[in-house]
Amino acid sequence: MEWPFIKMQGCGNDYIYFDCLERAFPSPEKYAAVLSDRHFGVGGDGIVLIQPSGRADAFMRMFNADGREGRMCGNAIRCVAKYLYDNNIARKTEMAVETLSGVKTLYLTIGEDGAVSSVRVDMGRAELAPDRVPVNLPGKMIVNETVRVGNSDYKITCASMGNAHAVIFTDNVAGLDLRAIGPLFEKHELFPEGVNTEFIRVIDRQTLEMRVWERGSGETLACGTGACASAVAAILNGYCRAGEDIQVNLPGGQLVIRVTEDTIYMTGGCERVFSGVIRLV
Repeated sequence: MEWPFIKMQGCGNDYIYFDCLERAFPSPEKYAAVLSDRHFGVGGDGIVLIQPSGRADAFMRMFNADGREGRMCGNAIRCVAKYLYDNNIARKTEMAVETLSGVKTLYLTIGEDGAVSSVRVDMGRAELAPDRVPVNLPGKMIVNETVRVGNSDYKITCASMGNAHAVIFTDNVAGLDLRAIGPLFEKHELFPEGVNTEFIRVIDRQTLEMRVWERGSGETLACGTGACASAVAAILNGYCRAGEDIQVNLPGGQLVIRVTEDTIYMTGGCERVFSGVIRLV
């Protein structure tokens, strides 16, 4: 069975996209792991299926590189919007995409070449209650709370953007050994569904530096939901202000986050890398 695909990336967060508007993709959990392999597959942080929706312009399903399905990906959803517009499936600059975390509204910026160059996403509000993250800690919300992970103590601030995040502020982001630290958080008993872990250096009141270990994918060049959670955490800890643009610098590029009383907006680029056809066996 042959399937055309398109490789796209947002801030270096790269996925393999399949148009499933007319037919169903078989065994996505299996093929996500196979195709994401950067040596023996196409290579990527996972796969994204663009499916029909009765509530929106399309339904996005995303599977991490380990085959587990995720509820939401901020960088991937921008690329879905680009695909829908550039391929004349939804030719409008405001569209809706359904995810397992609900329907998201997207606002598209069109470049001089007539293709989508950047997208602003209404990400919704962050969930802060521990049982909604989820994280096995008491209280109304987890802000700058000390926990023991491995052999070290960390101060975490937790939020959900449709997936769980633990945010840690540090003066040394570049020097962290995320391959050692990340799995300790991801598989810790505090997080019954696993967790994405962001390590943040505050540059100033409107600029953050971030590295992320994503559940199911390892360290990635960017994480849109993680950037949103980190901006929320920075506000809760007094480093940044709500209602102002916060630039989050990631290894793969920059995202601009604005946290309001009602929602969180994320703005970033999206690019087509290449397309091809694979044979599923």
